[in-house]
Amino acid sequence: MTDKICLVPKDKIDEVLAGDLEDRCIIQKTRMTRHMTGLLQYVHRYEQLSNIMDKQPIKFLRIMTRKHDSQKDQEKLLTQRGKKEMVNMVVNLMKGMRLVKTGKRQAPGTELLLTLMSSPVLQKSLSVTGVKRCTHISCVTPDRVWVSDSYNLILTDTATCKQLHSVNNSLNDKSLLFAPGLHTVNCDSELIYIDKDNNINKLSSDMKTTTTLIKHTDTTWEPVCVYCSPSSGDLLALLVVRWRCDTNARTYTGKVMRYDNTGKHKQTIPHNDNTPHDLYEEPRYITENNNGDVVVSDWGRDAVVVTSGEGVHRFSYTGPPPSGSGLCPRGICTDVMSHILVSDITTDTVQMLDRDGQFLSYLLTTQSPGIHNIVDIPWGLSYDVTNHVLCVGSWSNKTLSVYRYINRHLALSAMEKT
Repeated sequence: MTDKICLVPKDKIDEVLAGDLEDRCIIQKTRMTRHMTGLLQYVHRYEQLSNIMDKQPIKFLRIMTRKHDSQKDQEKLLTQRGKKEMVNMVVNLMKGMRLVKTGKRQAPGTELLLTLMSSPVLQKSLSVTGVKRCTHISCVTPDRVWVSDSYNLILTDTATCKQLHSVNNSLNDKSLLFAPGLHTVNCDSELIYIDKDNNINKLSSDMKTTTTLIKHTDTTWEPVCVYCSPSSGDLLALLVVRWRCDTNARTYTGKVMRYDNTGKHKQTIPHNDNTPHDLYEEPRYITENNNGDVVVSDWGRDAVVVTSGEGVHRFSYTGPPPSGSGLCPRGICTDVMSHILVSDITTDTVQMLDRDGQFLSYLLTTQSPGIHNIVDIPWGLSYDVTNHVLCVGSWSNKTLSVYRYINRHLALSAMEKT
């Protein structure tokens, strides 16, 4: 081993020792420092963009679409984090919005602001051709909605008031004088509805193909309402036993069935000892909140009954303070800020609750524009997630009214500084 060391060429040793060794170290250190500084600047820029993406998604999208020298770095960043992840972050930010005392809704740390207007603004009202009442509404686009009464299911153009399509074999049951929510729309703009044989069908967006998603086989239970979750794509079906005779008394009960988008059963509510088996009495309308809660309008209990996504009872809302009673709920929906909106035929109002069931306000009353002289008795409710407006259907006539009650905007000054 010693012999091999001695064989190192002398000229190589002289090359290493040539010149001022201290100066050579300083030069090398300087080069390394510059290189590390460059790396740190890149890391800092990456962290900046990552922070903006997490907290200010709209601003991030605007930055990423600009054309400048670091476009390749931005494309690399998008590849690393993934477009899907970025979209999910935007959705999760919307889910995390909460009510604050100022009346504003916002996700913590973001400049995306949601502001409750001082009073709702009536944008338009139209008379829907082909129905006698507007007891249930499913929004497809800002200009297209499905509207139904007890016997008819109509696709309407809200801009022209023209009837675009009708479904002939939808639920047509004269014993159901108060029509439930027999239809919904999935993320592909396809209609999902309950037909007269209690099957749950899907109509393609081009209105040409009808598919049976869930065949009705258990005659003990009958579906009265369906709702498609925009976040998961799951289908929630509300089923009831219409009546049982116990000592000559007529009683009702109900349950919620969750299916995936192919019609495969995933969950039943109530399902275990954590949820009382008398959870529902006469449930008729169902929706889902942004936090996964299942929200049901129960006509037998005169309450809005809410369970967690796992099926555990969270609360039942029976009316506004001070008494907390007197509610006669009908149509129900939730909005982008996780409000629960319910129409009440006792007071002819639309009431707004927070996600925990606390009464916030009478969103619409008989004094609101269009309610007294147009809608009269608000019944069907649907929140348009594309245009962020509330569609309200009337029980007393075939009027559909569209209200805006949320202002949505960005802190543009901060964006312009970027």
